[in-house]
This record gives sequence, C-alpha cells and structure tokens, in this order.
Amino acid sequence: MHIEHGIVTGAKLVLGTVTAVGSAAVAGKLAWDALRESGVASVAARAAMATAATFTFFQLLPHYPVGVSEVHFILGSTLFLILGAAPAAIGLAMGLLLQGLFFAPFDLPQYGMNVTTLLVPLFAVAALARRVIAPGTAYVDLTYAQALKLSTAFQGGVVAWVAFWAIYGQGVAGLSSVVTFGAAYMLVVLIEPLVDLAVLGAAKGARGLARSGLVTPRLFAAA
Repeated sequence: MHIEHGIVTGAKLVLGTVTAVGSAAVAGKLAWDALRESGVASVAARAAMATAATFTFFQLLPHYPVGVSEVHFILGSTLFLILGAAPAAIGLAMGLLLQGLFFAPFDLPQYGMNVTTLLVPLFAVAALARRVIAPGTAYVDLTYAQALKLSTAFQGGVVAWVAFWAIYGQGVAGLSSVVTFGAAYMLVVLIEPLVDLAVLGAAKGARGLARSGLVTPRLFAAA
C-alpha cells in the first residue's frame, strides 16, 4: 500500500502531513482511553508487539508491486482484534516509520500519506466493530462473517486511500493502475478473515493471557 515516489510531488505532499496530523490526533484520543482502561505498561507492551508485527508484515511477508503501489499482507484487523485499536494504531505508525528509516528511506517523503492510508481504515474497523459485534460478545467468539466485515473495511479503506492519493497526484491518468492495484489488493480479503479466526481460535486456548495485559481486554471479556 506504499504510495510510490513520484506519484504525489511538490506542494501536494503537504496534504499528507495534514491528514497524518489528524490521524495522530485520533490515535492519541484512543491511546488516552486505552491508558485509562489498562494502564501504561499494558498499552506500551501491546504497542511494541504491534510495532514488531507491522515491521515483520512489511519486511518479511510476501509483497509485490501492482499498479500504483504494492500489495502487502498488513493484517490490520488482526492487530485490532488481538491488541486493541490504540496499540494497533501506534504499531502501524511506528512499524511503517522503522521500515522507512532502515530499509526504504525513499518512502519517507510519503510517510504522511502512507500512515494515513493505514490508520484511517483502522479507525473505520474500530467504529464498525461497535456496530457488528454485540456488546455481549468477546472477540474470541467472532464468526467468519464478522471477521470478513472487519477485514473488508480495513482492506477496502486502504484501497480507497491509495486510489485517492494516486488520483490526487496524477489525475485520471493513473486510474487504470488504481483499478489493477485494487483488484489485486482485495484478494487479501479472502485470506485475512481466515488469519483472524485462526489467531482468535488459538487465543481461546490461552485464556491465561486475559490478565497479562498483553492483549486487549475485549479479546476474552464482553464489553
């Protein structure tokens, strides 16, 4: 989902900074709520886990260029379900930054756009979860249909933001490449719900984690 160098240039890069600041503000509010709920140690540990996972997703999992960007297995809904919205947001932002600093410095000018492309869909997942998951349901008890909705929201949001940045930078000239990217990226939707359910299924056998502070409280306990 990286916005490739040269797609958005010059003064247009400022918009990425603006949207990133807005995303950071929302993430900050989520982090404050998480701190009040779980404490500093739990949020910090989960954010570190999300950072390591994101870095791994970008660097080690298969990824390949398609159209205007790259297809990555980011597994944003998985991070949300296991670690919570705030740690997932921090992890996505920090993992992306570390990947840029150490392995892809040419991506740093696009960091604001890229982090927006990750965080806003995550916020959409958090909002959707409140609608499609009943208050009395722990995340380990989700159905495939519910996991699919969350995954589609995240991956669809990523595709929508990539399309926006491409058209913003290049106009309709890049539309065909956007369609190619979108079609390839949505294939991830077929895989991510299965990953979600596999991870949640494994979590059912590790209920001792409920009091560890290493997972979101909602993983095992109903809201």
